[in-house]
Amino acid sequence: MLRPLRPALLTLVAATLLSVAPQLPAARAQTGAAAGSGTALTVDQARAAAVRVLEAIKSGDANARYAQFAPAMQAITSPSMIAATMRTQPKVRSYELLSVRSGLDGSTVEAELNTTAGNRVVFMVLDAQGLIERYYVDRADDATSKVALRFVEAVATGNFITAQSFLSPAVQEELTPAALQRKWLGLQRETGTFVKVGRAVEAESTPDSRLVLVNVQFNRLSDNLYVILNSENQITGVDFPESPAGPKPVR
Repeated sequence: MLRPLRPALLTLVAATLLSVAPQLPAARAQTGAAAGSGTALTVDQARAAAVRVLEAIKSGDANARYAQFAPAMQAITSPSMIAATMRTQPKVRSYELLSVRSGLDGSTVEAELNTTAGNRVVFMVLDAQGLIERYYVDRADDATSKVALRFVEAVATGNFITAQSFLSPAVQEELTPAALQRKWLGLQRETGTFVKVGRAVEAESTPDSRLVLVNVQFNRLSDNLYVILNSENQITGVDFPESPAGPKPVR
């Protein structure tokens, strides 16, 4: 039997489900003119920055990838971590820029990657220097439980930038890689150190959202992380339990 959703999760889900819907269509819009006055980057500058990012991904250059992240993201990763992550991902054969938008709050670039595992659309948000502030990937066609599982695996292995890419654009603005790191470290103060990620089970679903429980084993106890996803398989809510259930007695 499914235990009731925690109040904190219900609040987060209600807020994020209302705010996420307009984000994806906006990212897909095409603009061919130069950005207006006061924008961070022109469209041409954003396009050039995106090409540099995509070339680094295609070539597997971890040092270049690290240099392309904004300082806040660099603070929680390293070239060696990026290299390890890139080794686990499909190799990029080619790419195509689909759209570029430039505005006061940053530039958004949409690109399609042709990889050894098939095509994948990625969205990048660039700052005024052309550095990556955040990015997210179109996972709408993936299995919901697998998306939730991969998110938790990224968090558990310290790949917080990758983990953030599973979040919806609206949630990304609040739940930064550094915030994910703080929540994960705070959880382990209650549960003990991380041991392994177990199964992911889709527990409930509606036309607009899905609840997945991901079991995580720590050295003191095991608990489920609650992951809420929207119809595009973007994560709109995550419950890091503040008061995990205590260790079970030996039988």
